[in-house]
Amino acid sequence: MRLIMTLVVALFCGHLQASGGDVREFEFVYSVEADNLPTDQPVDVFIPLPMELPDQSVLAESIQSSHPGKKGAEAEHGNRYYHLHRAAGDQRPIRARLNWRVARAVDHGDAPVDGQDAAMQQYLAANRLVPVGHEVLEPILAEIHAQRKDDSQQATARAIYDWVVDNVEYKKVGSGWGNGDTFWACNERYGNCTDFHALFISLARSEGIPARFEIGFPVPADRASGNIGGYHCWVKFYVPGQGWVPIDASEAAKHPEQRELLYGTHPADRIHFTTGRDLVLSEASRKEPLNYFIYPYVEVGGKPLRDKVSTHFSFSESGEKTAGL
Repeated sequence: MRLIMTLVVALFCGHLQASGGDVREFEFVYSVEADNLPTDQPVDVFIPLPMELPDQSVLAESIQSSHPGKKGAEAEHGNRYYHLHRAAGDQRPIRARLNWRVARAVDHGDAPVDGQDAAMQQYLAANRLVPVGHEVLEPILAEIHAQRKDDSQQATARAIYDWVVDNVEYKKVGSGWGNGDTFWACNERYGNCTDFHALFISLARSEGIPARFEIGFPVPADRASGNIGGYHCWVKFYVPGQGWVPIDASEAAKHPEQRELLYGTHPADRIHFTTGRDLVLSEASRKEPLNYFIYPYVEVGGKPLRDKVSTHFSFSESGEKTAGL
């Protein structure tokens, strides 16, 4: 395969702002192949790019693609993407290989910044599959109110976390799970990380606690390299005066021994790509926003493509773990 476009960017960054724990450095590769898309119409492919954050730095980036592309960003959350375009009549298969060298630290949360408290409405509002203040949540909230230590936001958030971990089972059986659907999680009481965290967000926002959805990929800490089967997602909630607090309820359900660790900490076993739900990347997606953005979003002739394109993800540890900076 001959790639006709290569973009290499070296991005040198300052120290990661972690208060402790390990800092990992690894290579992450995101590959896309699309062989059978219609050739009589233009094709647009949007591929997410990893974020620059206090706990995550992109040290170097290489993008190779079979067709011209450019970077862009979604407006509401600042999610970055690479937009590849194939003109109508072009019969070449679409190929892209994106490679990053990333430094990732343990995340103990984000401190508040001036003016942040006033910009929380987007993290209190409902999403299409994440209702706020809905009657389906009332029985659960009654249980949470009975279990919490007091009515502070900190105690309420902890009680929500404990309720979700105790009452939702992590499993992938049948269909319906994996959409980040609060109604599914309430009714079926099982699902994957999207379902766990949709429910946490609905409950938190219903209590006036801002909460945001974040998604990326797991980067295992127990092996030095290998393929990655799919995405992982998690949440941060906001407490005035304290800032953004990380939680991972689905991993806590899978690994009960990490329950305390995963309330207030995100280990350096992940790479963060995008934030938020109901995302708009184009005019077509304005009419039908993306539920979340981690796999390629494809439009053919300006209309969303329902079928998935082929993807492959892998990582390799590129440096020794070092003490938190």
